Amino acid sequence: MLTGLETALRRIGVDRYMMLLILTVTAGLVLPVSGDAALGLKRVIFWAIVLLFFLYGAKLPTRDILQGLTNWRLQLGILACTFGLFPLLGLALGPLAATMLPPAMGLGFLYIGCLPSTVQSSIAFTSVSGGNVAGAICAASISNLLAVGLTPALLALTIPQSSGHGVDLQTVWAISQQILLPFAAGQLARPWLSATLARHKGPVMVLDRGSILMIVYSAFSAGMVGGIWQRMTPGALGITLALCLALFGVVLAVTVWSGRAAGLPRGDVLALVYCGSTKSLATGLPMAGLIFADGDLSLIVLPLMIYHLMQLVLCSLISQRQAPSRSSSRA
Repeated sequence: MLTGLETALRRIGVDRYMMLLILTVTAGLVLPVSGDAALGLKRVIFWAIVLLFFLYGAKLPTRDILQGLTNWRLQLGILACTFGLFPLLGLALGPLAATMLPPAMGLGFLYIGCLPSTVQSSIAFTSVSGGNVAGAICAASISNLLAVGLTPALLALTIPQSSGHGVDLQTVWAISQQILLPFAAGQLARPWLSATLARHKGPVMVLDRGSILMIVYSAFSAGMVGGIWQRMTPGALGITLALCLALFGVVLAVTVWSGRAAGLPRGDVLALVYCGSTKSLATGLPMAGLIFADGDLSLIVLPLMIYHLMQLVLCSLISQRQAPSRSSSRA
């Protein structure tokens, strides 16, 4: 049974998972892991992510992807927002952020722009709002598969050479090993596993969220051990939140306006909003660990962490207001 505090937090879009994320960040700062224990945790995280994307592939109905592909206007619109509009906004915000924040955090905004959309969250918000769920499933899945190649390519084009971070074919292969190949293997194994996974959603969710929490703890522990948090101030966190809000607000406005201007039905506009404005922590954190040096990792992923928490809260509020029962009661 929910306590009064939990009920109040859920009304503003904050659930137990978000509270666990905040507690995990705190644990990484207060009780950081180091040495052999940190190396062991990284090995566990690698195989947890491999298993996670294998299960993603086994759960995802191929039929829904094929059905969603027929709605090409919606799919192109979402891809244009995810891998077109967002990288351009990241290019605009990155240098601005780097002037007010540690340089690695400016790089973090570039990184947000190059990431795919969320899978579970965007689909869930679309469903709650009464949107086109099949279109959202297709868009979120394609976005994350394309990200294996597109995210490193976009980073190679946008990251300044002076940053010391580069993306090469070896990095793309490492990402493919951890994300794309397990996903493909899961799709092949789907006929034998889909029914079992449907009956045991709880353990799959624990693995999903547990993997993210482990990555967050590892990244923030590394930052604490490396002493980089001495460069952070409450003012810097406030600036980061303001920039994330600005980024989300611009994308939200563009997705709503462009969907309506294109004459898309309400369900498609909702799918465009949620798939086009969200960024995946589940894909972004493993990729960041493969692309960026450990010393800067926690600062680079901090904007993504803040954006992720903020998008969950705001999209939760928006989806609740757009739910069919509420929409009909206001009509």
